[in-house]
Amino acid sequence: MIIQAIRSALFYVLFIGQTFVVAVVIGTLALVAGRTRIGWELAKYWCRSNLVLLRAVAGVRTQVSGLENIPPGGCIIAAKHQSDWDVFAIFPHAVRPAYIVKKELMRIPFFGWAARSLDCIEVDRRKGAHAIPEMMRQAHAAVERGCRIVIFPEGTRKAPLAPADYKYGIARLYGELKVPVVPVALNSGLFWGRNSAVIWPGLAQAQFLPPIEAGLAPDIFLERLKSAIETTSDALILGAVENGLSRPLDGRLSAAISSRRQAPKTAA
Repeated sequence: MIIQAIRSALFYVLFIGQTFVVAVVIGTLALVAGRTRIGWELAKYWCRSNLVLLRAVAGVRTQVSGLENIPPGGCIIAAKHQSDWDVFAIFPHAVRPAYIVKKELMRIPFFGWAARSLDCIEVDRRKGAHAIPEMMRQAHAAVERGCRIVIFPEGTRKAPLAPADYKYGIARLYGELKVPVVPVALNSGLFWGRNSAVIWPGLAQAQFLPPIEAGLAPDIFLERLKSAIETTSDALILGAVENGLSRPLDGRLSAAISSRRQAPKTAA
């Protein structure tokens, strides 16, 4: 525990330091020249180097599968969100991603300038449904620039096996853009959880699932999306547990694991 806490602290120092430097460089470039190829390459470097640091310093390995499920052309990538790892893992594979992020992040000097130059779409969650029209305008503009929209449908990081809470904004976005949606399941929260001081070694996995075709009724689409992401995320988490975890399990997670293991037997 103590050794892993030290490894985690070292990672955070390197991660935060590198993030600051990269944000300043990309943000300055954005102020001077707007969107540039250099900015994109630096962003890719940031993501890949963070994954390298996670493995080398904290012991978190990365596995991304199902890339063949990403269709050519415009689409929405809708991912489970359990960790900052999710951003690093998805970014390099989305070609030109446009992440939907909360407005507060876009107001941070340098970081916000950099995010805007990387096609990020801001949403003011305090406005609720009133924020949707502006988000749609930005999303349409991003698709026209050749971006793939990346959204975390629950709006925030969730603990592994916590009750799902999908917002209706993803259904509105799906209906508005009329493009396929690629669900992404993952188990990263087992190793680098929300507000976790300690990062635990292990294999963090993300799986791109078969796309959901455009044109479905909103409620049907949302149910299919939730079912795909939650079922596969649960399977990835339970698989990691079966293979053995180095982290301790708290009461909530232990109970959730036990509940998921019993669910198929109950259903039968």
